[in-house]
Amino acid sequence: MKVLMINGSPRANGNTSIALHEMEKVFQEEGIQSEILHIGKQDIRGCIACGNCSKAGKCVFNDIVNETAEKFQECDGLVVGSPVYYASANATLVAFLTRLFFSTPFDKAMKVGAAVVAARRGGLSATFDELNKFFTIAGMPVASGQYWNSIHGREAGEASQDVEGLQIMRTLAKNMSFLMKSIALGKEAYGIPQRESFTPMNFIR
Repeated sequence: MKVLMINGSPRANGNTSIALHEMEKVFQEEGIQSEILHIGKQDIRGCIACGNCSKAGKCVFNDIVNETAEKFQECDGLVVGSPVYYASANATLVAFLTRLFFSTPFDKAMKVGAAVVAARRGGLSATFDELNKFFTIAGMPVASGQYWNSIHGREAGEASQDVEGLQIMRTLAKNMSFLMKSIALGKEAYGIPQRESFTPMNFIR
């Protein structure tokens, strides 16, 4: 099994990284492969709603988004981590996720998603909610920990002192591992839920 972990912080070794690496240890113990992809400092532009991805099967901007698409398709779970900026995720990460989810044509249902947020003090729950919406709109089950999936620290490295936050990350990784393994067994025994044909409803005609 594979988990793709996205570090949306500009700091490759900041507090978001500490949270993700704490989860990575658990995945290793659970026999699950993991890869951390650091995108928070890259030059990633937002979606321009051109619609070309529906024809080409990939984004018109050939950057890290298209490079990540194959990894996303192959993984069983996706962890997205971000620092909090004005009660929101890093704008670079949001642009990355918007294009990644919208431009990829493969079915994402039953891949397990988890959001992780880091902040000095506030704005965590709003950012946590923002990131989880990417998973739910794609039909991905969302893994939970024992509280909001958040960790505290301002200066790089301070999150290592947040004992509760680190415990939350370990619990989240254990729960995510269990959920991915359970879904894999469920697929073997029962298959995946059959979907109705999508019925879009536009209110302006």
